[in-house]
Amino acid sequence: MISKCPVRTRSPSSASLTRSGAQYHVEVRGGPPVNRHCPSVDVLFRSVAEHAGRNALGIIMTGMGDDGALGLQHMHEAGARTLAQDEKTCVVFGMPKEAIKLGCVDRVLPLQAIAQEIGAFASA
Repeated sequence: MISKCPVRTRSPSSASLTRSGAQYHVEVRGGPPVNRHCPSVDVLFRSVAEHAGRNALGIIMTGMGDDGALGLQHMHEAGARTLAQDEKTCVVFGMPKEAIKLGCVDRVLPLQAIAQEIGAFASA
């Protein structure tokens, strides 16, 4: 996930994005597992959808399971641009595959092309 504003990260467990004026902050605090994970990508992506909306870029990359897919869908519905790593360059295609199945991915890209997309988004 990338926003056009500076983001500061704090310590580990359940991650969410908050906004203070023009700055976004990732807050990581203790909490129960969501989708068997703590911290959960879904929790982070849902908070990005709520606080950054169309000003965010969500990227789901190699990983097992479906954590992050529903959160990426929330980001997509909030107007964020969304990307997924392609199957060929993934070590494990679980997380991107689930997001693609939900229809919430704008572009599926090889790993090598993702950095260029981040740069293009940040400079737009």
